Amino acid sequence: MKYKMLVLDMDDTLLTDDHQISDKNKAMIHKAQELGVYVVLASGRPTPAMINYAKDLNLHTNESYILAYNGGQIIEMKSEQVLFEQSISKEHIHQLYDFSVANNVHIITYFDGAIVTENDSEYIDLEVHITGMPLRRVDNFKEAVNQSSVKCIMLAEPSYLKVVSEQLQAEMSSHKSITTSKPFFLEIMQSGIDKAASLARLASTLNINASEIIAVGNAYNDLTMIEYAGLGVWVDNVEPELRERANVIVASNNNDGVAEVIERFIVNGEEV
Repeated sequence: MKYKMLVLDMDDTLLTDDHQISDKNKAMIHKAQELGVYVVLASGRPTPAMINYAKDLNLHTNESYILAYNGGQIIEMKSEQVLFEQSISKEHIHQLYDFSVANNVHIITYFDGAIVTENDSEYIDLEVHITGMPLRRVDNFKEAVNQSSVKCIMLAEPSYLKVVSEQLQAEMSSHKSITTSKPFFLEIMQSGIDKAASLARLASTLNINASEIIAVGNAYNDLTMIEYAGLGVWVDNVEPELRERANVIVASNNNDGVAEVIERFIVNGEEV
């Protein structure tokens, strides 16, 4: 099988624990692009927290793409043009805020390149650290949120957030897409938005079949694209309950798992 597209989750997949791209991963990604393979970054991260990584991998010179906000945006890297966007309305964000207050969890959203919240939390500080984006702490979330936004995140201690997730699913899953990227990040997008849905949109525009795609991830928000792609791959640090739901498991994010995928299935043409 000749694969035409390689889709990579970022945090805990492509990136090491200190949020770097290893030299080996970078070299093999450049090799894949030399062989004519589209390399696409697909992350829960906001677009501003992906652009520099994408440029470091030469996605902007190889006419490739990023899927940001778990697929809420598709960006063509050469021009940095937004090809697709699906947002949550202001009214629905306000509903999510009311839910967060009622259930004693924190909530953030994104405007004008900043993280917006009225809360103070170690988990919000972690999102700031991961994304490198400025934090805009406001006195009144509803007053500050006066337009739509692509994504919200609710944040809390993992065992409690799991309970909250079940309640949110029961109340809002008919019109919201709900997933987790880390145990303390409950990510909410508009209904129908996930990594697979946006990957399918992109693949269709490029006349690429799902069977010609490799997707690599580690977490629940990657599961749809892992199951959509012709070859779904977990890195070894995948969440334990997901291990059986991919075709292949490779080395961890800290041990060049992405490079292993490229070497085995793109360079050497290994069959599964």
